[in-house]
Amino acid sequence: MADYPIEELGGKTPLQKAHIPAMDSMAKKGFIGLVSTIPSGFTPGSDVANLSVMGYDPAVYYPGRASLEAASMGIKLESHDVAFRCNLVTFSSKGEKVIMEDYSAGHIETDEAGKIIEELKQNISREKISFYPGVSYRHLMVWSGGKDGMQTTPPHDITGKEIKNYLPKGEGADLLLNLMDESQKILKDSLINRKRIGKSKKPVSSIWLWGQGRQIAMPSFEKLFGLKGGVISAVDLIRGIGVSIGLKPIQVPGVTGYLDTNYLGKAEYALKALKDLDFVYVHVEAPDEAAHNGDLKAKIQAIEDFDSKVVKTVLEGMKGFKDYRVMVLPDHPTPIVKRTHTSEPVPFVIFSSEDETVEPRIEISFDETSASQSKFFIQKGYELMKYFIKRR
Repeated sequence: MADYPIEELGGKTPLQKAHIPAMDSMAKKGFIGLVSTIPSGFTPGSDVANLSVMGYDPAVYYPGRASLEAASMGIKLESHDVAFRCNLVTFSSKGEKVIMEDYSAGHIETDEAGKIIEELKQNISREKISFYPGVSYRHLMVWSGGKDGMQTTPPHDITGKEIKNYLPKGEGADLLLNLMDESQKILKDSLINRKRIGKSKKPVSSIWLWGQGRQIAMPSFEKLFGLKGGVISAVDLIRGIGVSIGLKPIQVPGVTGYLDTNYLGKAEYALKALKDLDFVYVHVEAPDEAAHNGDLKAKIQAIEDFDSKVVKTVLEGMKGFKDYRVMVLPDHPTPIVKRTHTSEPVPFVIFSSEDETVEPRIEISFDETSASQSKFFIQKGYELMKYFIKRR
């Protein structure tokens, strides 16, 4: 949700422009501040940021994005395995240049994507190389006995750019490049692609391999914080972090990781889960996806939907518990102008049952400016969870 001031919005950020009475009410009565979720030296990404938010120091526990997604998908990695994120992407041409047109192939539907992954499995899989279908454009490739030291680039970081300078480099990159080239030859004649073009949808031009990682053991959330928890997300990465730290994955029908996700279902399932669990981590991807697409209107709508369907529902439902605490924050900024993640601190707000009778502070709202004016700043993002849980 976090962003920069935008001229089109009169110098406001999307959070400041959006109608978010639920989050604003939390800020007016609760506790607001800034937190740095991306440690120095780390590339700003959802993997690193969500590890921080969940209370785990990325400098100690970050294993690579794809290995976390493998955990969510139930893929067991051996010590010699390397997992890679495998995006289905759309290229376009400008003269002799090949451009990354869409990192998600038009947010391809999961059923069509699964058929394409199956087609690739039959045609380009080989000994020690395996493909696994995921959700929408997000899939996995596992290289048994593979290399993991090469340089790879997230495709959402290079939308509209020539791909040549961002292809995998380093030891082991040749294999990745060969797989990507072979996928392009197969996809060029794919029946699924012909049907997509016939429906004016973006075809899948290629796979894009990145985010490599190996398996790593992490202490459980219950061991660190003394609470039994669950995780709700449409995104394998977030569920994978949760699974890796012992959070129960809670399946919600109709979640897509996009603008059409089942916001209300996430809130309702979280409230239901809290009858048996102490803690639930609810993740919503839509504002991030809208920002990657450079769609300001969609980002504001996603923020408002999150507020009205998730935050409001949770706050109302929590009143059924004697004691409770709720925290809301972005995992990282995704500014519209950059269409990718950045490392700046993000606002957070904590509201508890103790705050219900507090006199509201009229001048406070939930946004980047109010958070920065609060003077409360957590430099080590992984310490926020401890503060949230232990604060009295």
